[in-house]
Amino acid sequence: MKKVNSLLIIILALGVFGIITTEMGIIGVLPQVTQKFNISTSQAGWLVSIFSFVVAISGPFLTLLASGINRKVILLTAVLIFAISNIVYAYTTMFDVMLIFRIIPAIFHPVFFSVALVTAAKLVPPEKSSKAVTKVFAGITVGFAFGVPLTSYLADKISLEVAFLFGAVVSIIAFVGILVWLPSMPVKEKMSYGKQLGILRKPQLWLNIMTVIFIFAAMFSVYSYFAEYLGQVTHMNGSWISIMLMAFGIIMIFGNFLFGGLLYKNMTKTVIMFPLLYAVIYLFVYYLGSYLIPMVVIVFIWGAVHSGGLIISQAWLTTETKEAPEFGNSLFVSFSNLGITVGASIGGWTISNFGIHQLIWSGILFTLLAFLLILIKIKMCKSNAEEVNVR
Repeated sequence: MKKVNSLLIIILALGVFGIITTEMGIIGVLPQVTQKFNISTSQAGWLVSIFSFVVAISGPFLTLLASGINRKVILLTAVLIFAISNIVYAYTTMFDVMLIFRIIPAIFHPVFFSVALVTAAKLVPPEKSSKAVTKVFAGITVGFAFGVPLTSYLADKISLEVAFLFGAVVSIIAFVGILVWLPSMPVKEKMSYGKQLGILRKPQLWLNIMTVIFIFAAMFSVYSYFAEYLGQVTHMNGSWISIMLMAFGIIMIFGNFLFGGLLYKNMTKTVIMFPLLYAVIYLFVYYLGSYLIPMVVIVFIWGAVHSGGLIISQAWLTTETKEAPEFGNSLFVSFSNLGITVGASIGGWTISNFGIHQLIWSGILFTLLAFLLILIKIKMCKSNAEEVNVR
């Protein structure tokens, strides 16, 4: 049974890998998409933005609606939709159809993610649940490290159709694995919508939600312009930038497990440390960004810390959603996407008004805001605990 559970966690991670490859892989093939449909780059960009927008607005609501459905059915349906969508991308000749099939899987993205994390935690003893979640999270980092670049490579060297079919095959493998090895997981006691929504009345939860938004804004206000920064400030050529992107993604895998272990040992200290560590890295990027060798070293450290933001944010938010874990995970998916949107927008505004070198200060601002909210949350928890002791 232990071996089966370990295999299932890998399959769930593979499902997450397929989702990230489908969501983000489109970025690397936009030039081929514009040629295929004879559209502008801005029109093709809708394939990226519409996905994130739908994820952000639909996550909590769809997770609520699916809360009474057998978890196995949810997971199977989601990965099947992603497989079908990739097949449609490969063969459709109409851009409108492709756009529709970006919206449909985006609806299932947060539902699969939320259920997969809860399922992974239930497959192991409670004391090992955080490690199981870390392994599923690895699907995200592996998606960034290999799924996105491989999609771009296949489109460039073979064809756009093959690139999309790669994403379909990954989802089909995950589908077969879940179908064969995951037992039926009916919801024995469906939690009412009111009880799930009730967690939104907790002030501590909203502090954690705002922290997640600021952490993701801190990460993506700069990372969204990673290639431009390396090109304009560090003066790297296209080959160097490609190598740095790949290195950044690969080192994220290491960082995922590093921060997962730190969270397991002491969550509070790890959460407090993270925004300060990120701010220090940004200072190094700002002051040493124009030097090639120091910047190469910084990129490796940056990638490891960047991946920590994913798992730290999820763990921090869900400390306040234990009563409704799947709904809590959907809140994480939605508000992290909102953080990405806010960060990328503020980063773009900073570049337009102050130049790309000053971009780093937008990231530092968000790290400090996140740090401030973390301290407020910890102080609030201590005050509540002291009141309980007095009573």
